Amino acid sequence: MSDTYTPPRVWSPDDMGGAFGAINRPTSGAREEKALPVGEHPFQLYSLGTPNGVKVTIMFEELLEAGFSDAEYDAWQIRIFAGDQFWSGFVDLNPNSKIPALLDRSGPEPFRVFESGAILLHLAEKFDFLLPKSNPARAEVFSWLMWQMGSAPFIGGGFGHFYVYAPERYKYPIDRYAMETKRLFDVADKQLARTEYLAGNDYSIADIAAYTWLGNLFHGAYNRCDIFLGLDEYRNVERWVRAIDARPAAIRGRLVNTQALPERHSAADFDTVEDRSLFDPVRKRPDTL
Repeated sequence: MSDTYTPPRVWSPDDMGGAFGAINRPTSGAREEKALPVGEHPFQLYSLGTPNGVKVTIMFEELLEAGFSDAEYDAWQIRIFAGDQFWSGFVDLNPNSKIPALLDRSGPEPFRVFESGAILLHLAEKFDFLLPKSNPARAEVFSWLMWQMGSAPFIGGGFGHFYVYAPERYKYPIDRYAMETKRLFDVADKQLARTEYLAGNDYSIADIAAYTWLGNLFHGAYNRCDIFLGLDEYRNVERWVRAIDARPAAIRGRLVNTQALPERHSAADFDTVEDRSLFDPVRKRPDTL
């Protein structure tokens, strides 16, 4: 324990400061009675262009790229810093108040799917796409998908939080989560030395899930953490990231629910994106810290 803090016998919450200090509470549930908007397509996605949110928009765009016209979707932006995730309509879809959340209206009875990995699996099974039909290949995709789901908190809530978002910088938590983030990159790098994609030689939902996190850091997220973490040393990860970077569906999916394209209701919406450099198949890192 740090000499500067002695935990009380019973903890009680206060405003911890930082980017999320005024938002986080130790309770769940709706804070505002407000319904969600609904569009015309079979799938209604409520999300934000964060790594977890982009997993799903890339998946939808991959489905549409492959010719699955029944996968048309409306994507609505959930502004997490404004507290949209605590609207009653959103909490009805995800009681955990985290993006993304999906309403599937493609069948006779609408139903919710929440958690990004669950949504990827649901769509992969529904459309028989990017998920092998039988073992051992199917089990390998499941394993790498769950590896990513279990790893993300160490990268985002761990390294990203203490390196960028915490109100104060402390060596121990930054070192702790930098160590774990680099270890995870090493796990992926060793696997990708053996196979073209994470679960084998075929692109899958496991790649979509891991790419949005590892690719984001590789390209300079968290104030150019790629320099701090020395991510250029992971050459197999770099090869894999750049291959997915160039996929048309990944290019489009990265834009949805971001400042460039807050909402997406049809393919024509991509024509409204003003910065056309965002469609460049070669992603560029920021020039400076």
